[in-house]
Amino acid sequence: METYLTTDQLASLIHYDARTIRTRLKDAVLLEGVHYIRPFGGRKLLFIWEAIQRDIGSASARMAPNEVMHATSIPMANGRVAHG
Repeated sequence: METYLTTDQLASLIHYDARTIRTRLKDAVLLEGVHYIRPFGGRKLLFIWEAIQRDIGSASARMAPNEVMHATSIPMANGRVAHG
């Protein structure tokens, strides 16, 4: 059984601001159908806690040692980094 969380509930669990989740993480690292759903096709988002737990560290784990994040680095969906 999956555990569904609202944006505010997820924010308190992963220690991010709810606004950051909605504007920066959603659709960049949290993907619709994988990490969250829109029940009944509405506007409300429900996040799937088990999927987020499974994938939360995968982007940093995939980053090669020579791909250090800098202030001008832009994380990409494939886990790599674009340097701007």
